[in-house]
Amino acid sequence: MQSSKQFINVDRSYVWSCFLRGFTHSSKRASASKLPLAGVENIVMITSAKGGVGKSTVAVNLAAVMKELLPKEHIGLLDADIFGPSIPKMMGLEGIEPEVDEKKRIIPLKSFNVKCMSIGSLVGAESPIVWRGLMVMSAIQQLLRQVAWGPLHTLIVDMPPGTGDVQLSICQSVPVQGAIVVTTPQAVALSDVRRGIEMLNKMKVPIYGIVENMTDFFCPACGTRTPLFGSDLADGISRVDQLAKQTGLPVLERIPIDPQLIRTCDSGRPLVIAIPHSNVTQMYRQLAKKVLHCEQSSQSLDCDSKPN
Repeated sequence: MQSSKQFINVDRSYVWSCFLRGFTHSSKRASASKLPLAGVENIVMITSAKGGVGKSTVAVNLAAVMKELLPKEHIGLLDADIFGPSIPKMMGLEGIEPEVDEKKRIIPLKSFNVKCMSIGSLVGAESPIVWRGLMVMSAIQQLLRQVAWGPLHTLIVDMPPGTGDVQLSICQSVPVQGAIVVTTPQAVALSDVRRGIEMLNKMKVPIYGIVENMTDFFCPACGTRTPLFGSDLADGISRVDQLAKQTGLPVLERIPIDPQLIRTCDSGRPLVIAIPHSNVTQMYRQLAKKVLHCEQSSQSLDCDSKPN
């Protein structure tokens, strides 16, 4: 427990009231020009217009492995999925209530040395969020600015699916250094992902590249990788490679379905923490190095080159 001079130990209802109190002011800020978050060097969105492609899995493992690679830096993880928050479950924070400081700012929870914040930590696990657009946009502003993030090297933002209120609110209110687009190989996923890429281009958000998730099935017993979704086209080029060629984006990593990945996330321990020497963990380390390289270069086209 932190010093009482910095934190106020209160119940969830008080924290929730502090959160809601700022809605009026944050809705005004949402329409203002972009203002950086104090002390936050890089904001990176993990995004996809398609749901169910594994954005949250990528976000939690990327945040955890970035902290491993940058032990002296602070890494943050923001769950921007208002209606379906999953970060508390995946980071082992279910049932843990945040505190507020003397300025009535919410103190992010910490898991595996990553600062985490989610609407799911402010309401009960069974409590639905039933809000219209303006409420959602105000909530996003509160999660960005009413949370005492402190100095951060990188804030990873786990985005909801779609191209709506949350995406607009974040892209219009804070400078986003880059986005990672997550997709699966199916044609039905890629059609939505294309729309998401177009939205990011219109919002002038740099795109670091594409992560192809669930590329194939990785058997932990024999190490065999088996394609599941028929990702190859007739000419031998995969659908994701075709998308990358058409959009000019690099494919940053191809991550298979690994039963260990599912089990560890369900247990509240990211795979990179639970099984640090697995093949998939190594893939996330390579992804994190590429993201750090992109942050340093600030040019998405450089991400396809090998990081130092």
